Amino acid sequence: MSIERIPYRGLRRKLVLAFDVGTTFSGVSYCVLDPGSVPEIKGVTRFPAHEQVSGASKIPTVIYYDKYGKVQAVGAEALQEGVFEQAEENEWTKAEWFKLHIRPKDGSTADITSKIPPLPLGKTVVQVVADYIKYLFDCAASYIKDTHANGQDLWVSVQNEIDFVLSHPNGWEGYQQTQIRQAVVAAGLVPDTTAGHARVSFISEGEASLYFAIQHGLPNGTLERGEGVVIVDAGGGTIDISTYQKPVGVKKFEEISAPKCHFYGSIFVSIHARLFLQDLLKDSDYIEDLDHIVRCFDKTTKIRFSDDKQTQYIKFGSTRDKDEEVGIRFGQLKLNGSDVAGFFAPSMKSVITTVEEMLRMGTHHITHVVLVGGFGASDWLFKELQRELGSQGLKVVRPELYVNKAVSDGAVAFHLSSMVQARIAKHSYGTLQNVEYDPVDPEHIARFSKLLVRASGRKLVPCGFAAMLAKGTRVSDDNEVKINLWREVDSKDQLSSVAFDVHCYTGDVDPCPKFYDTDPNGFKKLCSIEVDLSHLPLEPEQRKNGPGIFYTVKYWVVLKFNSAELKAQMLWYENGIERRSPARLVFYQDN
Repeated sequence: MSIERIPYRGLRRKLVLAFDVGTTFSGVSYCVLDPGSVPEIKGVTRFPAHEQVSGASKIPTVIYYDKYGKVQAVGAEALQEGVFEQAEENEWTKAEWFKLHIRPKDGSTADITSKIPPLPLGKTVVQVVADYIKYLFDCAASYIKDTHANGQDLWVSVQNEIDFVLSHPNGWEGYQQTQIRQAVVAAGLVPDTTAGHARVSFISEGEASLYFAIQHGLPNGTLERGEGVVIVDAGGGTIDISTYQKPVGVKKFEEISAPKCHFYGSIFVSIHARLFLQDLLKDSDYIEDLDHIVRCFDKTTKIRFSDDKQTQYIKFGSTRDKDEEVGIRFGQLKLNGSDVAGFFAPSMKSVITTVEEMLRMGTHHITHVVLVGGFGASDWLFKELQRELGSQGLKVVRPELYVNKAVSDGAVAFHLSSMVQARIAKHSYGTLQNVEYDPVDPEHIARFSKLLVRASGRKLVPCGFAAMLAKGTRVSDDNEVKINLWREVDSKDQLSSVAFDVHCYTGDVDPCPKFYDTDPNGFKKLCSIEVDLSHLPLEPEQRKNGPGIFYTVKYWVVLKFNSAELKAQMLWYENGIERRSPARLVFYQDN
């Protein structure tokens, strides 16, 4: 299936730059938008110290800092011969896998902190990501100037008209997006203003990969028949799993189950290999070479592994290196194929278990699994998924083209025209609010001792969970969720900055609890929404429980869940006419 693009309808030339900052490798795609011309998505395929001959377009996500915190080498430059020795001599610090420091800090990722390298001393994750994004931006600018006709003039014409699109794992939400946007600002790519922030948008890696699968991975007619498709984006840090369907006769796609994100990317194969080798070599002199042996495993054995029945070797030294007790001869460490397969097993299980859960739901006819991402290039991963999922009637396919281009190309494509018209809510979202007391409701009666009485005389049960969006709900492109709120205040001055919290329920006691105390540990604060209500026309009211006046303000907050980024508006009525204004979202840091 091909995607037809229409000519750009804007009035002036613009540039879209998409950054796929991965855990281990990163890439850039872009599109010059000329009025009246059909957009063409291109990739940056030339970077310093990175000779490109195969069309691959990614560089290592690595930065070296000197002891003063200044960047010394980035990307492919950081892996050049001699840099490792230079770094040791000059006390440089290497930052790698730093993207994972942005991850949600919930229970599912609690054990990851000890497995990933710490950030360089004195550096925050926002600063490191900013340095890396600035490098990608500079490389993209040089590439466009050098490869396009009149490239210098082209760049000058678009450098102040650039929209930035950044992809992130499926499980990341508002707070992670806030950190990434701060990094884009810190890199100097956009100003720290409302208009500057608006030039930065986000897309989940699952949705970005859908574009690539449509273009290159699926047999003709699959989607036109309304069949369900699972996209498995296997990257360095995470494996993102998303499921889509295109209803017959409809142009856009629908998400048919909540997307999943598992921290079982290719680096975790290396982590399991390290733990195994550490135990194997603990009594050998070669334990001192552990880091070097693991690096050699990463570069060769892990990539080439395809058969658990064959003996595997890690070539790390010269013919004189020998320790037969641990399987070292002629500079090679011998491993059983079954042991290497064990390093891959948790990653494999995360995909198979998730897909099987989707099949058990049985709500849609799923026929294909498309494997993309850098880790997706693993023959062992591909073969095992074919074997395990093929036995359940699924066809597992892998695009012939270089799978690393999937996310950045897809990010540009979705920015130009979103191909997904409906998504599934991953959790239940709502706000904690006081609920009008109902004397016949058993749950209200059980909380009678906690009742609150307001100036108006209203009796309220505290901490009810008013759900705006329940887990599993289908959210369409034009869908918005409204919640009616009210507030009683003694003075209009109290309305200049009114805030309330949006909570997210991630527990499993109840899909959508009515009260916070049902499962306090299952709730987390997602964000605060701030609105200015001071301009609303209000009439004073006499207090019912004492002397004095008060004001009652009624308004609605409108939330839009129909993209990777949550958006909010305030709604009120004046003389029967609906009015709206933007509302400011401030996301809470994960615990």
